[in-house]
Amino acid sequence: MSDRRTTLPLYLGGFLGPFGGAVLAVLIPELRHAFHASTDQIALAVPAYLVPFALLQVVSGTIGERIGRRRTVRVAYVAYAASLLLSAVAPNIGVFLASRAFQGMANAFTTPLLLAGLADAVPAAQRGRAVGMFAGIQAGGLSLAPLLGGLAAEVSWRLAFILPALVSVGLMLMPPPEAPHEPGSVAASFRSVATPRMALLCLAGFAGYLGMAGLAFLVSLRAADAFALGATGRGALLATYGAAGLAFGRAGGLGSERLGPGRGAVVAAIGCAAAIAPLGLVGSAGAMATLWFTAGAVSALLWAALNTISVEAVPANRGGAVSLFAACKFAGTAVAPLAWLPVYDASPGLAFALAGVVLLAIVPLAPASLRVS
Repeated sequence: MSDRRTTLPLYLGGFLGPFGGAVLAVLIPELRHAFHASTDQIALAVPAYLVPFALLQVVSGTIGERIGRRRTVRVAYVAYAASLLLSAVAPNIGVFLASRAFQGMANAFTTPLLLAGLADAVPAAQRGRAVGMFAGIQAGGLSLAPLLGGLAAEVSWRLAFILPALVSVGLMLMPPPEAPHEPGSVAASFRSVATPRMALLCLAGFAGYLGMAGLAFLVSLRAADAFALGATGRGALLATYGAAGLAFGRAGGLGSERLGPGRGAVVAAIGCAAAIAPLGLVGSAGAMATLWFTAGAVSALLWAALNTISVEAVPANRGGAVSLFAACKFAGTAVAPLAWLPVYDASPGLAFALAGVVLLAIVPLAPASLRVS
């Protein structure tokens, strides 16, 4: 059995990163007032965080494995806390945007190493449920960030950055376990993740985010266009996806263990495609929320399966494999607006249907990633 004193801080760290990325959405009015800035200027804080976060993950896991997980994560938590405090005391929008970029950079060196450490901290037979729980908690960080950030903003928007900074300092004292080293093993290398298996897995992750996880903006747009939902209604609808992921995270992990990660990814991809494809055709906001919730619930199995493949793909460099996989997933999110908005403008139904087709690309990719080295 795994030691909860070891795994609990890893789960908390998994919550902290997505929370820090998503908390901005609810703070836009307060930030506009504080910095005398426009909405467009405040919106720049989203790519300011996500771009360095995604790009650095191409290499951050391997760097962390070479330097040492514990040392890397400790330094990253200190940097994350310092950049959060900088956000809280920023005198102008320029400093605030810079602080967000530093947060993204720091988080790139925590999230993949926490998941790699979790994979080593639990017995192999329990790895699927642990990885599923980690993914569910990350979904919870995304879905709860607007609520918790809004509660903090009732006192002061600065608390939405100060409180996570304090948590980050506490987690610094509980870093993940180091990677076990077999006699004669070599240091983690960038070449170790340049394999056909990782290429297929990264394509599957890219498809999953392009076809589903990166669709939140399109779901929000459709809810406004078709059902005239206001900001609060759209926010509640979008939150159902993350809430479902949190609620079904452990169940998704158990499903991955019982089916096997390859078969689990196939089943989940088909289920997610079935939920996503009709989103542009349904006739009520309730039906749309139900489908979006279903996609979030089934995605718990999908990400448990694909993340399990990623942590097992390169045992000598778990952190590198996890971070490269994550970078490719977020690339799907970055491409999603460019890919789907022109199609949506022509036909909302076609845009969501094609997103479902993209998800079906996982059906051959996930099993194939297990058959090659």
